[in-house]
Amino acid sequence: MRTDSRLAGSAIPRRNILSESVMGRVKMWHLGLLLAIISAVSLADHLNKPEVLEVRVALPTHQDIESSVSTIGRVVPVGEFQARANFSGMVEKVYVQLGQKVSPGQLLIKMKDPFASSRVAAANAALQSVKVNNENVQRNGSQEDRINFATERTRAQLEQSTATKALSALKQLEQNGSASESEVVAAEQRLQAANANMQALDERTRNRYSAKDVASWKAKVAEAQSSLDAEKVTFANANITSPISGTIYLLPVLQYDFVPMGADLLRVADMTKLEIRANFDEPDVGKLIVGQQVKIKWDGKPDQTWQGHIKHAPMAVVTSGPRSVGECTIEVDDSKGDLPANTNVNVIVTTRRSPHALTIPREALHTEGPASFAYRVVGARLVKTSVEVGVVNLAGVEITKGLTSNDVIALHALNNQELRDSLKIQEVR
Repeated sequence: MRTDSRLAGSAIPRRNILSESVMGRVKMWHLGLLLAIISAVSLADHLNKPEVLEVRVALPTHQDIESSVSTIGRVVPVGEFQARANFSGMVEKVYVQLGQKVSPGQLLIKMKDPFASSRVAAANAALQSVKVNNENVQRNGSQEDRINFATERTRAQLEQSTATKALSALKQLEQNGSASESEVVAAEQRLQAANANMQALDERTRNRYSAKDVASWKAKVAEAQSSLDAEKVTFANANITSPISGTIYLLPVLQYDFVPMGADLLRVADMTKLEIRANFDEPDVGKLIVGQQVKIKWDGKPDQTWQGHIKHAPMAVVTSGPRSVGECTIEVDDSKGDLPANTNVNVIVTTRRSPHALTIPREALHTEGPASFAYRVVGARLVKTSVEVGVVNLAGVEITKGLTSNDVIALHALNNQELRDSLKIQEVR
């Protein structure tokens, strides 16, 4: 009985413990369900709540705007003189220094050719001799010949006059019977001989030389002139003078240097007259027009800018390595001798320019095919607005139609989210 009483007494508490455990679990399940319902309601409220996006905005402004294309070009002096060795030999004398200003005809360099002067003198003497002979042919003889001809003609005229008078006198005497017929015939023959001699002298004076003789001597003069010209070229090759006024900007040789034929001896140019030869990529060639303004930058003087303009726009496109390019000639407007020749420079051509234009930042412009648009901020929402644009560059866009200076324009969302029409936003300036 004791044992049963103990067992019976201990069974009741066990049932209570089990009941309490089950009830606890039920309560926890209800609590979890309640929390889930609350979370679902909160999420639904959040999803149904309108999105507000922080967007950076800006106002259109009026300013000067321009578009440009750029490339690298090479500085070239205009009308420079390049002296080259026309034969292999030694530099006998250098008469100038680098940077020296020279004038036309000034002797610059002398190559060793000791017989150049004597050859020029001989060729000149030969030409003068041939010219004299040609002149004598043109005048039907030398001055001495012409003097002799004049003397002979005077004698012939006197003989002709005397024979004429004698014949006339004899004819009168013949009528009176004082002269015989034979004497008259002899006088007539004398006059005929005098007339023939006079005619021969006149023909000799006028046409001493034939047309072939005249042409032959003209050819000899041309030949002698060509020989002299050739010798002058040889002399000039050895004694190099400047044909222009300018500055010695390149002088790579020294006295006693031996140079091969064709070697660069020196270069002369007016360093205030420079051009730039620049190759532009094919898509940019069509934008280039004669007269467009050009900015010129050189890495050697990064703080300085030169101004220029397009002198010759590209006339053709050629292949240069992997590129298709057109060569453009740019004239430097303000060179003062401070831009070295043959340097590589950056050229920026202004292709379009609009003064005091209504502009927006480049990032505010959007495109869909050929259409352009921007997002205006109206009542805290974005409104997609079609626009027409003019000049466009990397920084800004000219708006020709669709916006006013009072509009607020969306640039980008702070979280980089894509903008869209009717999106509710909060402005950030």
